[in-house]
Amino acid sequence: MKPIITASEYVSESAGPRPPVLLDIRWQLGGPHGRPDYEAGHIPGAVFVDLEAELSGPAGSGGRHPLPRPETFGAAMRRAGVSHGTPVVVYDGGLGWAAARAWWLLRWAGHPDVRVLDGGLAAWTGELSTKVPTPDEGDFRPEPGALPLLDADAAAALARSGLLLDARAAERYRGDVEPIDRVGGHIPGAVSAPTVQNVAEDGRFLPAGSLASRFAALGADGDTEVGVYCGSGVSGAHEVLALEIAGHRAALYAGSWSEWSSDESRPVATGPNPS
Repeated sequence: MKPIITASEYVSESAGPRPPVLLDIRWQLGGPHGRPDYEAGHIPGAVFVDLEAELSGPAGSGGRHPLPRPETFGAAMRRAGVSHGTPVVVYDGGLGWAAARAWWLLRWAGHPDVRVLDGGLAAWTGELSTKVPTPDEGDFRPEPGALPLLDADAAAALARSGLLLDARAAERYRGDVEPIDRVGGHIPGAVSAPTVQNVAEDGRFLPAGSLASRFAALGADGDTEVGVYCGSGVSGAHEVLALEIAGHRAALYAGSWSEWSSDESRPVATGPNPS
């Protein structure tokens, strides 16, 4: 099953015998809370999910957006009406990063049928609603481990033995600037692969063949183990999704640079080259 869905496909499925649960994951790094925008207008039937409170644990030694406790995440998904046997579609209002975080968490936690609305809210041409739905309680119970996950040590090892992609902007990878974390640069051996290059100008993902060519040029040859990190495990999930479209199952280092750079004992590389 494709991990993305078009707006027209969603409309068709929502009128069918197994309509998907629709989740609105509007969020901006350092921006205002997404709930007011959701209440001002959302795709009809969508339930708002809070990335900071429900798709992340408290910031700390595990990074800015560590994984939430499974029980917290499960309760949020059940509140939103998610059941194990019901399809789920997620969207956000921006770059697709927040929606991809929800997609990755649900898939990692064992949900078999989750897709991201390609292009997000901007791809929706229908009317918007201000009605806040109250769905029936779902039955989803997380069973973590369905997608591969890296910790800091595993990410460091993969940068040596396989392919570790850095999904942040190239200037942060090089260490030219670092607006958020303690120090700029990248994990030694990691390859720069900015997430923004996975999508077209309209925010939709590039075709699978184009993404496959992009990742092949970066070293994903089909046999090499691939991992991804970013600043705090949000945009990295978007790159994992792009890799999935291209035919690669990649691991996510959820703590990412925010965790790595907070530990002064971890080495830091700078400049345009991996090492």
